[in-house]
Amino acid sequence: MPQIPAMSLVLSQEKEKESNIMTKLLGVIAIAAVAFAVAPAQAAKHAMGGCSSANLEKTETAIEAMADGDSKFVAQKEIAAAQDALLNGKMGVCGAHLNKAMNATMGK
Repeated sequence: MPQIPAMSLVLSQEKEKESNIMTKLLGVIAIAAVAFAVAPAQAAKHAMGGCSSANLEKTETAIEAMADGDSKFVAQKEIAAAQDALLNGKMGVCGAHLNKAMNATMGK
């Protein structure tokens, strides 16, 4: 069966549109994946108020009030790591260590 040139042109345009749609869809999926990866870290940062001297001080006070034991030792190590990160300008790392220290003071 011979092909009609106009039909070939229409089919190639449809394939191009499908390819373009797939490319856009993959782009949207990639953006969504990045958003879902970053959102929990941002939520944790805002939930605890971020890494600040005031939050470090509050957590240190809570650690001092803890009974001696493994939890207190872990909290002390985390607060020291948080302070080091703060001094080096690594706010995300500081926040992560501060969060771990806070959780240790709650007995988690």
